[in-house]
Amino acid sequence: MRELVEQAVDGQGRRVKGRATARSVTVNRRESALAWLASRGLVSARQEEAGERLRADYERAAIGASVTMRWSPRVDGGGAPTLDPTESQLAAKRRFDGAIHAAGPGLSDVLWRVVCAGEPLAEAERGLGWPTRSARLVLAFALDRAADHYGLR
Repeated sequence: MRELVEQAVDGQGRRVKGRATARSVTVNRRESALAWLASRGLVSARQEEAGERLRADYERAAIGASVTMRWSPRVDGGGAPTLDPTESQLAAKRRFDGAIHAAGPGLSDVLWRVVCAGEPLAEAERGLGWPTRSARLVLAFALDRAADHYGLR
């Protein structure tokens, strides 16, 4: 899904508000921080895959707050036997917990904030009280550990 907006940026590419001399760029506001890093070659394909698996497990496990009722009826698609929704949710929760545990203390915080909560790196750094531009390196370490947990090569 795309949500394109125009944003003003300064000569260094930092977003500015209301400055007449700033240039304008088109930004996709729905792009995740992980997708942004991957599109610029700042994380490897293995790290991106680990992050996407973690995010998928987070969503399947329904760990985040639910904001609406689920009015859609359950539809059985037939086919091969699969886990029922509760078992699938519990399996995703176990995989998510395992990946977060594999990242370890100090790394799992930025991993969750950027990949699951969708925070930009700068916001995660401020929230964790870290120096500017430190989150990308720590996130790369955390994604490597999550990739090891998921058995990615």
